[in-house]
Amino acid sequence: MPFDLKGQPAPAHPPAINVPIVVLLLVAGLIAVHGFLWLLGESWQVWSLYAFAFIPARLGGGEAVPFPQGAQIWSFLSYSFLHADVYHLGSNSIWLLIFSTPLARRLGAWRYLLLLAGSAIVGAAAVWALHYGAFLIVVGASGAVSAALAAAIPVMFAPGFRMGQSHRVDYKRLQVLQPLQLIRNRNAVGFAVVFLVITLLTGASMAMTGTAYLEERNIAWEAHLGGFVAGLVLFYLLDKRTA
Repeated sequence: MPFDLKGQPAPAHPPAINVPIVVLLLVAGLIAVHGFLWLLGESWQVWSLYAFAFIPARLGGGEAVPFPQGAQIWSFLSYSFLHADVYHLGSNSIWLLIFSTPLARRLGAWRYLLLLAGSAIVGAAAVWALHYGAFLIVVGASGAVSAALAAAIPVMFAPGFRMGQSHRVDYKRLQVLQPLQLIRNRNAVGFAVVFLVITLLTGASMAMTGTAYLEERNIAWEAHLGGFVAGLVLFYLLDKRTA
């Protein structure tokens, strides 16, 4: 009979839905927002960009941008709830489901959400710092997805962890990789390097991807990198068992 890390009998087969409820609710929320704006039509979609998308120009240094008072503050986070199209929404939702599952089980719902929110804000700040005053419309949960991916690395590459057998893991006792252990783990470093290289190459080549309701849709690689770094740092700050 198989046992989990706590020495208790583990189920022979994974449950039908092996995703934490907080992750399911988050993805459902992203889908609901996109569907609601789609039903409202193009005029409301455009309005949502000016109200909730992250636009560096409205923080000064560029052309005047009409926006509701306060949007320059809440858009550091609200941009991550908007998506350009179904492909953009679907790809972010799938990766969020994959990497958030071990992360949310380790951190718990509230710390998991705090990590994603903080990383999304850092991702927007990275865009602002590198494009100060520019009229760019940034939308999408990619920064938060990058954070989930980064923060999941210490969990996924922990000794004894198997992604396909994650339903058997006692996350409270799992010995996740500490920072020095992570940089010495070839598989973990290789996984991170592949992600970073792909992000930089797609950004440098201006690869087309759904990142706005507008015609030109370029990947916001700055938000990806900012979210990735923030996600890894926040994981170690929020994980009580490594603090």
